[in-house]
Amino acid sequence: MAEPFRIYIGWDRREPEAYDVAEFSLRRRASVPLAVVPIKLDELRARGLYHRDQDPLASTEFTYSRFLTPALAGYRGWALFCDCDFLWLGDVAGLLEYTRIPKAVYCVQHDYRPTETTKMDGAVQTVYPRKNWSSLMLFNCDHPAVRSLTPDVVNRESGAYLHRLQWVADDDIGALPVDWNWLEGWNQKPAQGTPKVVHFTRGGPWFERWQNVDYGELWCAERDEMLRQRRM
Repeated sequence: MAEPFRIYIGWDRREPEAYDVAEFSLRRRASVPLAVVPIKLDELRARGLYHRDQDPLASTEFTYSRFLTPALAGYRGWALFCDCDFLWLGDVAGLLEYTRIPKAVYCVQHDYRPTETTKMDGAVQTVYPRKNWSSLMLFNCDHPAVRSLTPDVVNRESGAYLHRLQWVADDDIGALPVDWNWLEGWNQKPAQGTPKVVHFTRGGPWFERWQNVDYGELWCAERDEMLRQRRM
């Protein structure tokens, strides 16, 4: 592609280390140029792009601001959003294959129904249709449905409207293989190899209560390598 693959990662002050490892693991395995941007709530508020009141059910600072990704990308080309609790074990360039068929948005279409009442460091675990579809979204920013995600809409509409992708027709939602958003504690581990992306949606090793999770040792190894390279 002519310009770097634009990727926006949610950032939360409670888990900055998760963001750092997500970005490090993403860049480390990418075979194409990337432009990676953290979605930070304070910066969006300062720019006048975000002014929603705090939602007690919002488990992260980017619960709603993720839907500003198309606006931040200038409503042109393709842009990816992902949560910060991701460990990238595959090459993100593989997602570019899906841009050949111009759906409005691509995501892994989970049927995720967690039984826990809390996650991460005590955040409320809510259950709703299409849960976790919005934790990784590949946006076709030129598509009319995606262009409808104006800052006004993102600030005004309900969580259900945004997270259940009610802003786009079902036929315009493309499906990605589960490998691209493998939910720890929910999806079955592959018989061989690892998923391309591990999503520690319940909580990861950066939280004291979530040390013994599937692929947690790989996250810790990635963090250690990141810190080693920083010291060089």
